[in-house]
Amino acid sequence: MRTPRLLVTATTALALAACSGGGSVDGTPGGSGVRDPYFPKAGNGGYDIGHYDLTLDFDPDTDADAGRLTGTAVITARATEDLSAFDLDLKGLDVEAVEVEGRDARFNRAGQELTVRPADELHDGETFRVTVRYSGEPQTITDPDDSEEGWLPTADGAVGLGEPTGSMAWFPGSHHPSDKATYDLAVTVPEGLGAVSNGELRDERTRDGRTTFTWHTAEPMASHVVTVAVGEWETARSTTDDGLSVYTAVDPTQADASRKVLKRIPEIMEWGQENFGPYPFSATGAIVDRDEDAGYALETQNRPYFPGAPDTVLLVHELAHQWYGNSVSPKTWRDMWLNEGFATYAEWLWEEDHGGDSAQETFDALYDGTYYDDEDANDSIWAFPPADPPDAAHISDSPVYQRGAMVLHKIRRTVGDDAFWDLLSGWAAAHRHGNADTGDFTAYVEKSAPDEDFTGIWEDWLRGDGRPDSP
Repeated sequence: MRTPRLLVTATTALALAACSGGGSVDGTPGGSGVRDPYFPKAGNGGYDIGHYDLTLDFDPDTDADAGRLTGTAVITARATEDLSAFDLDLKGLDVEAVEVEGRDARFNRAGQELTVRPADELHDGETFRVTVRYSGEPQTITDPDDSEEGWLPTADGAVGLGEPTGSMAWFPGSHHPSDKATYDLAVTVPEGLGAVSNGELRDERTRDGRTTFTWHTAEPMASHVVTVAVGEWETARSTTDDGLSVYTAVDPTQADASRKVLKRIPEIMEWGQENFGPYPFSATGAIVDRDEDAGYALETQNRPYFPGAPDTVLLVHELAHQWYGNSVSPKTWRDMWLNEGFATYAEWLWEEDHGGDSAQETFDALYDGTYYDDEDANDSIWAFPPADPPDAAHISDSPVYQRGAMVLHKIRRTVGDDAFWDLLSGWAAAHRHGNADTGDFTAYVEKSAPDEDFTGIWEDWLRGDGRPDSP
């Protein structure tokens, strides 16, 4: 049940008064969440974050199972209303101090909410800087679908994986895809270990037995695709023919199995740009950990994360997400099919272009129930409409991926190949570094092909229940 906003405001004000020993609150506290349909407490209202500057020190060799993390987060944001207080998402960890514009600020903890009351009220349109100092044993978070995210201990270190809300386990922020920002991360680890993150490696230096790796991400990034992977790595740096930076980090146990497939990254990037338009970022690559270190791959921005050596099709899927999911990010978690349907269809296109089944053959096998060897897996495709998962536990289920891709194939068959390629790249360009939802997409398709009727596709394939009567 959603908590009425008036109750949230009153509760926040009382908590702040209790923390500060009394006193009145003249302005309006920002919302403790953006009311996402599946994760209503994710993100925060009243401001927009522009940049994170994170300084992290991690030691995996402690009594704590997850190691010890010490962090300072300097967050630059702009108020979107007059604020007497605002919230940051942070789960676990101990907060030692909070400053706003260099002055001590009062704060309160309640669940995943870190509520901050600055010494001076913030005004609508004002840019301000928040500094949070924190430490402790970061948590692993169990999702509604029972998968794990947040801070995951690995055989030789740890990895931070954030989809959908796990990044709040290791740094405070507004953890919803609708609030993107640029990032600087300086991560210090024991000498001999490496710390790999997003963007480009700007510096690496060792002092007194500890090494600091400094990473910079210049393009906007949603917090759920931010990562830090600490461990022993074999790294490689190169550039593609058109000057794109490529950085890979591979666990030594996976080096031989990964070498051949990772060499295809430049080829995949060239193919991606031919089909999806200009690459939206300044770097690419991959992180390959051990098989047992995580239960899934993730499209962490610039360099996707893989538990064990990926095959080529999985690499294509996660790199396609750089256009669809990372650059064009969902407005809410209900819109996951715009991430996964596009990346799944990218797999179909790659197979079609490289001697495998055509996209039509893949579509037919899914519709006929012969795609998977398991009958239940074939039936699961029709469990719910891709644009309307029933709850948070199902946003990564088969209909979001496979039936989402089938929607795209139906559009392709309707408009023809030439118009479809224009639509793919045009959609990525129209919402580059932004957010979009299903309504934005259907409107874009209808505007791109005004002479076509998409009513049946929207009603039967995108939003309809069950298997449509006709393929």
